[in-house]
Amino acid sequence: MEMPASPIRKLAPLAAAAKERGVKVYHLNIGQPDLPTPKAALDAIHSIDRTILEYSPSQGYRSYRERLVDYYGRYNINVTADDIIVTSGGSEAVLFAFLSCLNPGDEIIVPEPAYANYMAFAISAGAVIRTVTTTIEEGFSLPKVEKFEELINERTRAILICNPNNPTGYLYTRREMNEIRDLVKRYDLYLFSDEVYREFIYTGSPYISACHLEGIEENVVLIDSVSKRYSECGIRIGCLITKNADVRRAVMKFCQARLSPPLIGQIIAEASLDAGEEYAREVYDEYVERRKCLIDGLNRIPGVYSPIPMGAFYTVARLPVDDAERFCAWCLSDFEYEGETVMMAPAAGFYTSSGLGRDEVRLAYVLKKEDLARALVVLGKALEAYNALSDHG
Repeated sequence: MEMPASPIRKLAPLAAAAKERGVKVYHLNIGQPDLPTPKAALDAIHSIDRTILEYSPSQGYRSYRERLVDYYGRYNINVTADDIIVTSGGSEAVLFAFLSCLNPGDEIIVPEPAYANYMAFAISAGAVIRTVTTTIEEGFSLPKVEKFEELINERTRAILICNPNNPTGYLYTRREMNEIRDLVKRYDLYLFSDEVYREFIYTGSPYISACHLEGIEENVVLIDSVSKRYSECGIRIGCLITKNADVRRAVMKFCQARLSPPLIGQIIAEASLDAGEEYAREVYDEYVERRKCLIDGLNRIPGVYSPIPMGAFYTVARLPVDDAERFCAWCLSDFEYEGETVMMAPAAGFYTSSGLGRDEVRLAYVLKKEDLARALVVLGKALEAYNALSDHG
């Protein structure tokens, strides 16, 4: 099967060409936070005093894993250091979870739209993704349990969720999480839960971790990463957490085969745990304001609709265009307004079912408010110009 292209990065050559022409590009396409990495993390880099940069243990440094136990405890996620395996980013955690729990031909049920790289990791593991579709009209809430049950057969091994969700920003409710728990229990499935955006929840509703669900402790594999919460995408530190000793043993075989998670990254990630409440609060408050700026601005553009995302820092918006992928490419190749344009991720790449998301884009509110406000002006002008063309050529 063909490995899918990243919908987030596939327009990158057009963006590079636009910049070559001197056009300023507002990057709304990728979840790369622009907020500063914690000072404690940067200080740790400057104070590395080693004569040798050795392999770390395959499961990661124990000191870091013990500090993580305290971090998770603040969210009522009760784990031990032995339940935690440090990985090279959240991506490796997903891949190792798939490779350890699934055999070729096994099926995973995933709500769509979904983070596009899940598909790539499933292909790498020989697994098959089956999707239940969520819709922008329903605010991307989960469909009824029956929709999941229709897909369950003898090859079904797991359900995968991302909560809060990338790309939609949706936060699963307690009822939805309990329904997933009941399915997992009834059919003895694994529950892979990607929870890298837990810091970013903008509602009074509680964050329900898969690790909070009673009766399926041995079925849950939690995926996490420091990339988003500390603006540390480049250090490639994530982790895989599970109470299931058999799964951990299988994961460790892959960890040993790749030898060691990043040494410098772990030093930085451990230091980041000293960033404290003030850092987290400032980052959170900034995203709350950016979310309001982007969502209000989108819904003021004629024909554009975005639900209000309750978590993460993304939204999926519907645009008044015939083909969002063509429009996104056109914005970079043919359009500029006062020397500026916008880069977005066509949402079709986040759906597995063909034909879905054709008039939708994913937008990340990872730019400062002034830039978001300007990007919205440029987007409005782009839509006017695009729809005025008789032929979108």
